[in-house]
Amino acid sequence: MTISIHRRAHVISVLASLSILAGLNAVSAAAQDAKAPDYEAIVAAPDRSETDRQTDQRRQPAKMLAFTGVKTGMKVLDMDANAGYSTELLARAVGPAGVVYAQDSAAVIERFVKDKFDIRAQKPAMKNVVHVVRNFDDPIPPDVNGLDLVTFFFAYHDVSYMPVDRAEMNKKMFAALKPGGFLVIADHSARPGDGTDVAKTFHRIEETTLRQEIEAAGFKLASEGDFLRHPEDPRDATVFHAQIPVDEFVLKYQKPL
Repeated sequence: MTISIHRRAHVISVLASLSILAGLNAVSAAAQDAKAPDYEAIVAAPDRSETDRQTDQRRQPAKMLAFTGVKTGMKVLDMDANAGYSTELLARAVGPAGVVYAQDSAAVIERFVKDKFDIRAQKPAMKNVVHVVRNFDDPIPPDVNGLDLVTFFFAYHDVSYMPVDRAEMNKKMFAALKPGGFLVIADHSARPGDGTDVAKTFHRIEETTLRQEIEAAGFKLASEGDFLRHPEDPRDATVFHAQIPVDEFVLKYQKPL
């Protein structure tokens, strides 16, 4: 009788463990199968501003959103949100079940953003956005972790001439991502050998330099996007006065599992 009871307890324990594992696997599968929204429909939403639509012409947002892999319900950090162009697109993509943390430094807000983000934040599409005013090298609130995605669009070059510890910033982004999470970073391309020397004058950065800094934090390159590449760009002028389309690189990094 004693053996039978022990055997029964063992069987119950095994079944309970299998049930828990099945539940965890179901949750994991659900997270992996999160719905990819219609990116073209997001960009075509009738309530987007005309100013944003003009920006769309050079930013190709539907392709960018698809490249990031942003999905419904995700938790996202948008570095250097600025006036919130990309933040709003990401917010529309993750939907009400997701959240987008929009990071800006106080200095950037004071000098460039002013009230632009606050005005945008009043839109219904921005209800799931949390504006995070923190320094670049400490960009994430301590209670925020397990991010699915971090985006850093066309601003890493700016950080390179600010009083920012970029190595610390990159480590913080790495730490805030969940294992398997992604960092998608895009910037204006400089010539080989330019490094960060033309970041303030041309608003460009050498791709090799950026890659080295990001990879030093532990990120592994997952894929590259060529949809903003313009090899005809000599990369010898500021991006604001370029006579031809600016060559831009888009890189997708992953935090190893």
